[in-house]
Amino acid sequence: MATLIVSLLLTLLARKVLGLSPVRVSHELGPHLSPSALITGANTTAYPRWSEFDAPKPGVVVTVATEQDVARTVHYCTSNGIPFLAQNGGHGWANTFHLGTDGLLINIKQLNTIVFSDNKTEVTVGGGVEISEMIAAASKNGALVQTGNCNCVGALGATLGGGYGNLMGLMGLGVDNVLSLNVVMADGRLHTITPKDRDLWWAMLGAGPNFGIVTSAKLKAHPVAPSGQTAWFGQLIYTADKVEAVVEAIDNITLEPKMNLFLYYMNSGSPDYTPMLVVTPFYYGTEAEGRAAFATFLDLGPAEDTTTELQYPHWNDGAAGFCTKGGYKPAYTVGLARMKPSTWKEVWDEYVSYIAQNGTGSSLILMEAYSLEKARSVPESSTAFALRNKVNFNAVVIPWYYDTSLRSGAEAFGSKIRDLWRSTDELDSPATYINFAHGDEDLTSIYGANVDRLKAIKARVDPGDVFNQWFNL
Repeated sequence: MATLIVSLLLTLLARKVLGLSPVRVSHELGPHLSPSALITGANTTAYPRWSEFDAPKPGVVVTVATEQDVARTVHYCTSNGIPFLAQNGGHGWANTFHLGTDGLLINIKQLNTIVFSDNKTEVTVGGGVEISEMIAAASKNGALVQTGNCNCVGALGATLGGGYGNLMGLMGLGVDNVLSLNVVMADGRLHTITPKDRDLWWAMLGAGPNFGIVTSAKLKAHPVAPSGQTAWFGQLIYTADKVEAVVEAIDNITLEPKMNLFLYYMNSGSPDYTPMLVVTPFYYGTEAEGRAAFATFLDLGPAEDTTTELQYPHWNDGAAGFCTKGGYKPAYTVGLARMKPSTWKEVWDEYVSYIAQNGTGSSLILMEAYSLEKARSVPESSTAFALRNKVNFNAVVIPWYYDTSLRSGAEAFGSKIRDLWRSTDELDSPATYINFAHGDEDLTSIYGANVDRLKAIKARVDPGDVFNQWFNL
């Protein structure tokens, strides 16, 4: 008995002296984890985030190796009042994070298994899989999977927020392609969530991080012949005098299921940082089919045309610049029902003025447009994703800087652009894609009319509010 008391006192003393430290966590949690798990101090080189703007700054990182490691780590944290956050790609850029050195980061990158069914119609994806890994595995297995368009983003994180992507005109939103989820919840246990779990299934698909950590998921896959891995894609670069004509063409075009389109305000980079107006059309098919589908944009007379046929593993190559980690990127976004040319001309002028300042040249503006008919054929009530029938375009401005003295100017610029877009969005109320959101938005902008139902489910399954880092309910 005396030995037990002494041991307990020593443990309490160690906690008081060490606070949250790798030594303490290794002593208390380490013996309960698998041999390949790793407990370290936080190191931004080893565990970088895409943006350092208001990023989480944990005291300890637990790199888990199994799904049960996640469960045991969550149980340890909740039992000891330790804040925690799961991370895969580290691309979440919102300022809702409040994890400090008294908190623990659960790095799930080792949960990177990808297993296709024999008939290639289903795939089980680990929570640590990145989009590039998902696409490479799908291509090797002769299948297509609906994913996001940036290779270094976590595949399941992008999906749970809604899941826009190149193939959504044919396959629907990412959330419409989920078959089941393995989730570690607030009780520190691993649960398999399926459509039979009516409320929680609905909530996970659109607001998942409020309810648990997804350690793996079963998704739909679509087997194709080798010829079914070809798309036409590239850049159409226009002179600045065509801003309004390009935007009008975007607003007027009907995107068929095999089509999507991005608009960029970007620049040529060092040393001149010349502003560039770029449209990137995507067509799932041949070059001839793509050129016919996007003839309106070719007729506008781009100054440069880099479009070509690409195979599936290379469809996201054009977004490689988005994979540069580090720096400060306080992004602001809006959903739009319409694209008003005069507003986008004003945004262009503001962008040109902003990047003329030293240290802002990496900044850019992006608009994504997809074929939405397939997504809208699914009842809006089927998931908690709130933008299915309301938003036609998603626009985001990313002020990108490395000198911290530029913060206030970046925030002012980003906020101003968002206000300009909202002034002509033709929506009855603001709508914001959670994966792009800044963090200062009202919850109804993120979750729409679903807020009250989501809060009720949250109170039931996470009464202690331990999952509280991402647009918390």
